[in-house]
Amino acid sequence: MIEVRRTITVARPLDEVARYLADFSRTEEWDPGTVRCTRVGDGPVAPGARWHNVSRFRGRTTELDYRLDRLESGRLVFVGANRTVTATDDIGLTAATGATTVVDYRATLEFKGLARLAAPFLRAEFERLADRVAVRLPEALAGQ
Repeated sequence: MIEVRRTITVARPLDEVARYLADFSRTEEWDPGTVRCTRVGDGPVAPGARWHNVSRFRGRTTELDYRLDRLESGRLVFVGANRTVTATDDIGLTAATGATTVVDYRATLEFKGLARLAAPFLRAEFERLADRVAVRLPEALAGQ
């Protein structure tokens, strides 16, 4: 298992940040690994909502189907899976001074089968990816 965590302060009010991040298709704007992320189905963004995510990592394309597991005041949890990995994005939100929000971003990857053997060798690359998320998320929110 790999877990990466970043604390990111953004210059937007908590309610705006929560609305923005609850629409997982926006990962195209702030997650440098995401190539495309599309909503599956209709209706409000609520627990059970689904997205199909296409990402590029180490030159390879992978697809995961994500669902919104938790939508609470101050917390969003998305779980994506395919045959080799289960990815969990656990996002905590706390109102800070003025109109700023602190985002506690934690991504956990649980590899399945033989892919588990590669996890120790991939940690550094996922750390670098999380560093890039920490830069891009405030930039994406500034453009809203």
